[in-house]
Amino acid sequence: MEKQNRLVHMLSIKYPIIQAGMAGGVTTPSLIAEVSNHGGLGTLGGGYMHPEELRTAIKNIKEKTSRAFAVNLFVPEYPEVNGEEVTAAHKALKPYYDKLAVHERQDPFLDVELFEQQINVVLEEKIRVVSFTFGLPSGRVMKALKHSGVITIGTATTVEEAVLNEMKGLDIVVAQGSEAGGHRGSFLQSFEKSMIGLFSLIPQVVDAVKVPVIGAGGIMDGRGFSAALSLGAEGVQMGTAFVTSRESGAHELHKEMIQKAREDEMTLTSAFSGKPARGIRNTFTKSLSRHEDLLPYPLQNQMTKAIRQASAAKGNPEYMSLWSGQSPRLSRDTSAGEVISDLVSYVEEHRVLPITWSST
Repeated sequence: MEKQNRLVHMLSIKYPIIQAGMAGGVTTPSLIAEVSNHGGLGTLGGGYMHPEELRTAIKNIKEKTSRAFAVNLFVPEYPEVNGEEVTAAHKALKPYYDKLAVHERQDPFLDVELFEQQINVVLEEKIRVVSFTFGLPSGRVMKALKHSGVITIGTATTVEEAVLNEMKGLDIVVAQGSEAGGHRGSFLQSFEKSMIGLFSLIPQVVDAVKVPVIGAGGIMDGRGFSAALSLGAEGVQMGTAFVTSRESGAHELHKEMIQKAREDEMTLTSAFSGKPARGIRNTFTKSLSRHEDLLPYPLQNQMTKAIRQASAAKGNPEYMSLWSGQSPRLSRDTSAGEVISDLVSYVEEHRVLPITWSST
């Protein structure tokens, strides 16, 4: 008997393939629409977006697709730092400001109203699916989303985080393995204790929760898709595979660096944002790897923004945040639609599992 896939029905999509909500400009309206129009779930990375910027992006997406898409938001963190720590961080970054001719220093700040404003926008724009990274939304936020019929997706890097997502009322949970590029959604323990590989994480999460599980981390093609399904996931979330797509808003140099990178050139670094993230090793990550004068996320991220932008503008990859998962050799210069078509063709051809996709 063929197994019905809950995700495709819950999310009103044809195939259980979710494009990760990568913040910072990668998830253009064109990328999101291309994914959704080809049967997957495109996701707007709205974590850093101000309310009107978020609203504009959502309206642009709606003009390009009538299919379902999601918005990903970051559960906020409000670290406390003092003036001496900020001064020390500026001092540590000064050589890079000077090298790249960055003349205006960015003083870090915490916008304590941003998350609530973002939630208001997704409710006003009647977004049907909202995903969260870096923690669990408050009970009040969850109540508002549930009242509006929003389907919620949480992120977990351990079994315990997955269980808490389910207990909080999240409808779906992403089991995010240590292979994932960029920032991972760890929120309960240190990142060292949350570095569980995807093949170990998926079956343990599936056994621990009743909600549908999405596998994420290092999945780039039909082989990874099939493996995740075989381990009990009902779908996959993919980031790096879409970063190099033609519709992606990633800098062309970023795409080029991923496509020529080796798996052993990846590193985990807090240098850019103050939170561990996986990307391609470069001068900036190497020189700050043991530096103690880094501010916590999101403050460090604000302070290095001008450095990253100046590096990209000069065509110099050595000071850019080149986020990538652990499978860069599998990246391709192709359309997002072709990525999805190839995933589906592989699974249907090899029939690793008897799957029934959406009837739509």
